[in-house]
Amino acid sequence: MGVITRRTPSTLRFVTSWYRRQRVLVWISAIVGINQLGFGSIVPIVPLYAQAYGVPEALIGLAIAVYGLARFTSSAPAGWVADRSGRRWSLFLGGMLTALGNAICAIAPSYPVFLAGRFVAGSGASMVLTSGQIVLADITEPATRGRTMAIYQAVFLFGVGFGPIPGGILAQYGGLSLPFWVYAIVGTLVAVLAFWRLPETRQAGAKSTGREGEFVFGRQFVAVLRHRPLLLIGVVTFGNFFARTGALFTLVPLRAEREIGLAPAQIGLGLAAVSVVSLLMAYPAGVLVDLFGRKVVIAPATLFSGLGLVGFAFAPSYPWFLVACVVWAMASGIGGGAPAAYAADVAPPGMTAAAMSAYRMLSELGYVIGPTLLGVAAGWVGIRATLVATAVGIVSLGFLFWLAAPETYRGRRGATPRSS
Repeated sequence: MGVITRRTPSTLRFVTSWYRRQRVLVWISAIVGINQLGFGSIVPIVPLYAQAYGVPEALIGLAIAVYGLARFTSSAPAGWVADRSGRRWSLFLGGMLTALGNAICAIAPSYPVFLAGRFVAGSGASMVLTSGQIVLADITEPATRGRTMAIYQAVFLFGVGFGPIPGGILAQYGGLSLPFWVYAIVGTLVAVLAFWRLPETRQAGAKSTGREGEFVFGRQFVAVLRHRPLLLIGVVTFGNFFARTGALFTLVPLRAEREIGLAPAQIGLGLAAVSVVSLLMAYPAGVLVDLFGRKVVIAPATLFSGLGLVGFAFAPSYPWFLVACVVWAMASGIGGGAPAAYAADVAPPGMTAAAMSAYRMLSELGYVIGPTLLGVAAGWVGIRATLVATAVGIVSLGFLFWLAAPETYRGRRGATPRSS
């Protein structure tokens, strides 16, 4: 008993000390995790809710597309608010918009009002995600930035992957509107947590007010969009978002059902495995990024993405479909936090908010145009050819990044040995 008594205070001191050092990371993870858990909970509900309005199938997809459009258009405003009013205010506003948008969806009397609610909710989610990455860029150093961004990515993946389980249960027993109400409450909770518990990480003296602040941020935003390394990593992440929403979420389930003959449960299991494997690989990949450098992880991840898409295009049976899922998951896990770490590395001094919001905006553009463009392409040349073409495009972007982008951090293992 004496041994246990002596060790308990020591353990508590260790936990308390760790929490003090990692307080910002803990609360950002909680905020983003709760927000994305709510998002994941309504993913399986949105098409059914849209269908309940009696609109044609072609219009149901707008409920997904408008959310991506909102995330794209809100990335820059999120950075502006974070620079002008502070990171906490940007997170607070994002949480409140998330709550408002989902409340509108829950009570929407018509499909246009439902779409408006989806746009508001998407804007709020974008502000939370963008502000979260700005905060992590503020508090991290290059030596640990990869694993920190990987923790962020792991929390994100867990929220999105686990969310459909409670969302489906809520919808089954409480009606299709209940998940939206719960997500509205979750959004409010995120806003309160952000404002109450999260320290402000914006540098002292960085605040700009009035029209001068608007012009300063606007000039910074244009400047970082012209910054070649940031543009290159933004293009790579655009390709990842483009392929994930346009190919993995749209075309892969269609081919699995029509050409392989898989049941919805089999498809769902395979795509769930993607989230699980990506989650397990996220932190080890972050350690690799910090030990060996950013490019040596980012470029190979695009190759695995391309191999995964080719696997989906030619998989003749369920086992091969699962193999393609694992390969794609390896790409998602390996490259999950590395691009964000690279973007934070190349942010010019004093322009962190502008750089991270520009990076998010370029990424979200893939979310907007991927499903529509690949859907049209599949109608013209077929699903298999479209998946192969997307694979070629993703690998080409990775090769371009490898050739043209500078390495921003090599870590201890990549350092040039000293001569004796």
